[in-house]
Amino acid sequence: MKTAMLMALMTMLLMAIGDYFGGLQGMTIMLVFGVVMNFFTYWNSDKMVLAHYRAEEVNARTAPRLYAIVKRLADRAKLPMPKVYVIDSPVPNAFATGRNPEHAAVAVNTALADLLDEDELAGVLAHELSHVKHRDILISTVAASMAGAISTIAQWGMFLGGGRDENGESRNPIATILVMILAPLAAALIQMAVSRSREYMADKSGGELCGDPNALADALLKIEAFARRRVMPGATEATAHMFIINPFSGVNMRQLFSTHPPTEERVRLLREQARAMR
Repeated sequence: MKTAMLMALMTMLLMAIGDYFGGLQGMTIMLVFGVVMNFFTYWNSDKMVLAHYRAEEVNARTAPRLYAIVKRLADRAKLPMPKVYVIDSPVPNAFATGRNPEHAAVAVNTALADLLDEDELAGVLAHELSHVKHRDILISTVAASMAGAISTIAQWGMFLGGGRDENGESRNPIATILVMILAPLAAALIQMAVSRSREYMADKSGGELCGDPNALADALLKIEAFARRRVMPGATEATAHMFIINPFSGVNMRQLFSTHPPTEERVRLLREQARAMR
């Protein structure tokens, strides 16, 4: 319900900004442009992000421990077996990608497999498979599409007729500038709220799937400790929301606008879940 409400707010903001700058015609043109661009990203995002991080696919022979955990959890969640990838990186982290459960992949850094014990690793992978099961990639892509359209309309508003209202009168230039600045910011904040909501949901579902929320909580603390000391090599703002822990956790300004909820709060909720399960 929270996600639906946030998406409704995004839609209302998109309609309001489009109408302010270009009326129905301007809104439609830029909305179509944003959707087309993000539609391409949706169908190719998994290939793009895996190629960016130079992820290598593994199987039961090349990574028996990792593959076996993913297989066990996928069977328990009644999901098709996703592809499994490993990224050679000294900073532990993990993410899931793919446009739906039938075309999903999970990727872990080599440092993560070395850092965590089997229960903790299972907790992390359960979290990522929960993203796959709940189709969070689709939701985040739609949110990104709408945020991109809002930003584009705001940036090009003056060229869409934003300088005059429906009666041909010149608009207040200060108001127009404020809209051009605040509209993308509001869209980004809503998008972050969507991402944070899905992270909490994946934590809860992942704790249930692995059967030990405390193991997932311990894993989050270990990954966070590394992320605060060092930014993951090659990490980008565009892919930061995909990881289980924000790879920019150590950069204060980026953490202020993080797509991830505070790790301390996530751990607290997982500990409560563990006590309730016992």
